[in-house]
Amino acid sequence: MVFGSAASEKTPEEILKGVALMLDEIINDTTVPRNIRAAAEKAKEAVLKEGEEPIVRSATAIHILDEISNDPNMPLHTRTQIWSIVSELERVK
Repeated sequence: MVFGSAASEKTPEEILKGVALMLDEIINDTTVPRNIRAAAEKAKEAVLKEGEEPIVRSATAIHILDEISNDPNMPLHTRTQIWSIVSELERVK
């Protein structure tokens, strides 16, 4: 029997796949400005990029999302989603 956080630990690949799904929500949300959806698309491409270590893919996506996180045109719900996504990406080791 496994106790503690080890029972719910996800692999880096599982985390990245979950992040890609979260980014899809932003990409498909027509209330989000186009430049923010484009950045979310770039972050998704970075997360799903084959041939790179998960930590590198995660760091690339964090960098992209960090650049747009303070955009004044971003809806509040999208900003919250981005913060959640960045938190998930920071779990990748």
